[in-house]
Amino acid sequence: MAVKIRLRRMGKKKAPFYRIIVADSRSPRDGRFIEEIGTYDPNQEPSAYKVNEEAAKKWLACGAQPTDVVARIFKLAGIEK
Repeated sequence: MAVKIRLRRMGKKKAPFYRIIVADSRSPRDGRFIEEIGTYDPNQEPSAYKVNEEAAKKWLACGAQPTDVVARIFKLAGIEK
């Protein structure tokens, strides 16, 4: 099972809000997920994010692969592999 750390889209039309989730790579974007580990709001200036560092590090240590955007958010938050 390939596990990904990716964004789940929430919010209204043309006003997206994202949750950072851990999910099986085969599940749909807004479908089943294993755990929610943070949020990301691109509508604020500057973009706001909140990440549970312990959970993120745990999943990275277990081999979960972050998507490009989530990797950038982790880098801003100071979370490294």
